[in-house]
Amino acid sequence: MGIDVISWVAVVFVLISAASMLTVRDWRFALGALALQYLAAFWLVSRHLPFAMSSIKLIAGWMTIAILGITRLNQTELDTDADTIHTGGTIFQAILMGIVALSAAGATPLIENAIPGMGLPVIMGGLALIGAGVINLGMTSDILRVTIGLLTMLSGFEIIYAAVESAILVTGLLALVNLGLGILGSYLLLAGYIPLTSPEEEEL
Repeated sequence: MGIDVISWVAVVFVLISAASMLTVRDWRFALGALALQYLAAFWLVSRHLPFAMSSIKLIAGWMTIAILGITRLNQTELDTDADTIHTGGTIFQAILMGIVALSAAGATPLIENAIPGMGLPVIMGGLALIGAGVINLGMTSDILRVTIGLLTMLSGFEIIYAAVESAILVTGLLALVNLGLGILGSYLLLAGYIPLTSPEEEEL
């Protein structure tokens, strides 16, 4: 019973972090919310996987956040530029996240009936993350935000997949995919970053 309560608390953290990544403009806060999301996903994954295998997801996720954070931290000129550009207002984004949460809550019992034993919190958390990732991808063209959206979708998939498959190889491959997305996002951030230069430097 206590484990179920903690699992539902993890689902609440998933919803809070996903909503924060959609509505908050500061990239630092978005990465912090992503770190909280990985912590909640770790607990939900641990419902069906051993602790050692579940911790791989948490470590890989936080390493990915570190890669993105260090890269973005060195691009100070972008603080008032691309990372603040979003389509739609905060209220609209919050409404979309509410629709995702309600849709996930409605589909959770149906999936549990079709595939018994997955656990309602696990299904709810996974569906919410997949939906939040799709919304994130559709609401911005910023490279960092797009990367966060892809990582969010992947986290939701991992939570649900862990309930039906516990292969060590698959867990390791998914961790590598997380790191690969982080490295790719970091590279694209660097590739699209043009440092501001003074007129004197341009003449040289």
